[in-house]
Amino acid sequence: MTQADTFTGKLFTFEGSEGSGKSTQIELLADELAGMGHEVVVTREPGGTELGEQIRHLLIHSTEETKITPEAELLLFAASRAQLVRELIYPSLKEGKIVLCDRYLDSTTVYQGAARSISSDPVSFINQFAVGSAVPALTFILDVSVEESVKRVKQRVSDLPDRMEQENIDFYNKVREGYLLLARSLPGRFHVIDGTRKKASIQEEILKTVLSHI
Repeated sequence: MTQADTFTGKLFTFEGSEGSGKSTQIELLADELAGMGHEVVVTREPGGTELGEQIRHLLIHSTEETKITPEAELLLFAASRAQLVRELIYPSLKEGKIVLCDRYLDSTTVYQGAARSISSDPVSFINQFAVGSAVPALTFILDVSVEESVKRVKQRVSDLPDRMEQENIDFYNKVREGYLLLARSLPGRFHVIDGTRKKASIQEEILKTVLSHI
């Protein structure tokens, strides 16, 4: 699609391992921006639309018996993303809104590509097909060690761990290394933040960085 030239809004995405603090920082940023008079849309992946939420439930809560293959997982995430972009993100950006998305195409590059060992060529092609011209203005990576990530997941007493949270240490290592490699390869789009810093300090850095882009 050729809608990029008509976008007056901005898309900011948030990435990181499980328990990195993305959701908390998105909520804080949304409140700050709204208080400044900006129109803000908060969404998540997979999900964000009726179809996307149904796919999310399948991906996150499917049992071992379902046996979702890495290739099927890749396509399910892409399907949710394609729907989200066209139903919510494109219209919001055209209306000049700021869109904050909890995970986006880089999650697929890392989780299904690096961690699931799917070749980068199909992952890249499918990602591009799904997002079209809705490329993030900036992507924040909240980086925490594998040990810290596992610790935080275990502290989530309110929910049973989902499929991704039940993965082993080797998987978590690949995820973290994948994100850091992406950040090094595309320094203009990625902003890495130490996720173990104090919440207020992270919040301040994110807000300052976003304001410099809008």
